Amino acid sequence: MARKYSKGASKKVERAMKKRKKGTLKSGRSGKKVKSRKQAIAIGLSEARRAGKKVPKKKKSKKGAKKSKRKSSKKKKS
Repeated sequence: MARKYSKGASKKVERAMKKRKKGTLKSGRSGKKVKSRKQAIAIGLSEARRAGKKVPKKKKSKKGAKKSKRKSSKKKKS
């Protein structure tokens, strides 16, 4: 069975996790320190994607579809 993630991608995630433990990993836009393990993994994977490593695509959220569905079902007051 083929690997889902390349070795290069796992190295990026490993690097991000080590930086998080050391306390030097910062998020992209705000520049705040990352404390969450999941966020550190996400940062590592996004860096791997940018570098062109083999990483599965992001899952699309279904939130947008639910919101539009709710709006159309609401009744308008006259």
